[in-house]
Amino acid sequence: MSDNLLHVAVMAPPDVTASTLYGVYDLFSSVGRDWGLIVEGQAGEPRIRPSIVAANKDARRVANGLVVKAEMTYAECRQPDVVCIPDVLVVPGDKLGSRYRRERRWVRQQYQRGATIATACSGALLLAEEGLLDGLDATTHWAYCDAFRRDFPAVRLHPNRSLVTAGAGQRIVMAGGGTTWLDLALYLVARFVGVEEAMQVAKLHLINWHEIGQQPFAALARPLDSQDAVIAASQVWVARNYDTPAPVAEMARRSGLPERSFNRRFAKATGMTPLEYVHTLRLEEAKHLLERTKLPVEEIAQEVGYEDGSFFSRLFRRRVQLTPAQYRRRFGALRDSLRAGAIESKV
Repeated sequence: MSDNLLHVAVMAPPDVTASTLYGVYDLFSSVGRDWGLIVEGQAGEPRIRPSIVAANKDARRVANGLVVKAEMTYAECRQPDVVCIPDVLVVPGDKLGSRYRRERRWVRQQYQRGATIATACSGALLLAEEGLLDGLDATTHWAYCDAFRRDFPAVRLHPNRSLVTAGAGQRIVMAGGGTTWLDLALYLVARFVGVEEAMQVAKLHLINWHEIGQQPFAALARPLDSQDAVIAASQVWVARNYDTPAPVAEMARRSGLPERSFNRRFAKATGMTPLEYVHTLRLEEAKHLLERTKLPVEEIAQEVGYEDGSFFSRLFRRRVQLTPAQYRRRFGALRDSLRAGAIESKV
């Protein structure tokens, strides 16, 4: 580029959330500029030129109600070095259809011209819908993973990873959910500007890398949305009785179906085997108890239906990516700190 700045086009599609849009924009704007300002009292030279781009430059309200006005249109934004899709606030499982068609087409054009495409959270849906992720590794927000697997079976999804790079020259970069857009931005700064500059940004903004991935933050249980009345009734029953002995056999008995038929219909309706579903409910309750109580891990295992504490710990580690003790330290301490802060503010 003539101005020697890395040009990052930050897209503002309909349903974008302003916090992610402007957070990404602000972080890129700070590279090279703010470290000198804070440490030496004089702003340094910017290293990245971010631009907010959209289909038009009309001011409009986005997903969380704030008004956003793009700096340039897609037609005016020619050959950016990086295209960043912050996120789109859509219901998990909704079919995109023709939604974001203009955005998807423009992203494809820029990718074909050599730009790196970076997505945060649900932004990966646009790439998948356009077919850009077929045969590639990918990640997205944990809440979208079940529908993502169903709708885009050609994509190799990694729900637990906070950051995935893929495609020719690793020019597709995807972050998971929530604040993993910070990981995405730091990675791009390190890759295109330099590790030292990325470290400065991390120190200025107190950014911690999400090395543990997304799974510890995920709500494992699926919603009760089955259209099969027999299976829906089984889901309601097991939600209240998952801690009983042999809940899968009891669900099958109550359904009045042969066991094989019940298993097949349950998997079709929920996307999980009955046993996987029971494990999901039990582990979600275990997470709740680890966060909110001081019960020993062995006792929690018994409480949610596992007689073998060692089996429970292995299963928890495999599904949540943390041991029960690690989970308690991370999230129990966080809950205690938040509770203490709330109490203190009322005094």
